[in-house]
Amino acid sequence: MRPSAARLLNILVPIKRTVDYAVKIRVNPDQTGIDLNVKHSMNPFDEIAVEEAVRLREKLKDEIKSIKVVTIGPPKSSETLRTALAMGADSAVHVELPDSAPAPEPLGVAKALRAVIAREKEKGGVDLVIMGKQAIDDDAGQTGQILAGLMDWAQATFASKVVLDVGKKEATVTREIDGGLEELRCRLPLVVTTDLRLNEPRYASLPNIMKAKKKPIEKLTPADLGIDLTPRLETLKVEEPPKRVGGGKVANVDELIAKLKEAGITAAKA
Repeated sequence: MRPSAARLLNILVPIKRTVDYAVKIRVNPDQTGIDLNVKHSMNPFDEIAVEEAVRLREKLKDEIKSIKVVTIGPPKSSETLRTALAMGADSAVHVELPDSAPAPEPLGVAKALRAVIAREKEKGGVDLVIMGKQAIDDDAGQTGQILAGLMDWAQATFASKVVLDVGKKEATVTREIDGGLEELRCRLPLVVTTDLRLNEPRYASLPNIMKAKKKPIEKLTPADLGIDLTPRLETLKVEEPPKRVGGGKVANVDELIAKLKEAGITAAKA
């Protein structure tokens, strides 16, 4: 027996286009940021989020009504959306920014996601947001927590296991903490951020890649959402860390002490 429409869940998965994790990062000549003329791909933690959304639907079948992915970025970000659609998402939203626009900060991204969620109310709303715990370009790790605060929703960060109970509108989330694992029971709607050990993302098959080309991508601008993504912080200068100087060997303790004194290092007084 199919569940009633009131019990069907809608999942939103925010994703980000970042410099590929295998690329060696270099500072651009102007020292305003990193060189972006390199290979880009989906943020690895966001890939895990997409995979988890698809796995939840495979487990719960018809109880998951839709999986929608959303990204904020330049025109080429649509390629990242197509990757998520090929993995199993149903549709996508692209909040498009000019190529010259600075990268939005976590607060701006969270406000944009709040506006997207508000637009989704007409289509049944959003019950669960699954997103990466951080992006590998800025490593901020803030967007999920800020979004939960803006929405006044429950949150479960650094998730390594997610179990949904659609009937009770609850989720049991195992999260990674410094002391080991912590288990939370949360009421929906909920924001979950994914950790590395939650799953291993699948590779999209060729048939699914072809199907993804026909799946809908809604194009929006920040103005359509009524938000301003102008950064509040200004990056003054970006520099590479100083190159490491090679070490040396000493023949005995006396030579070691002499070299330490030459370097201006003296013994602490008792």
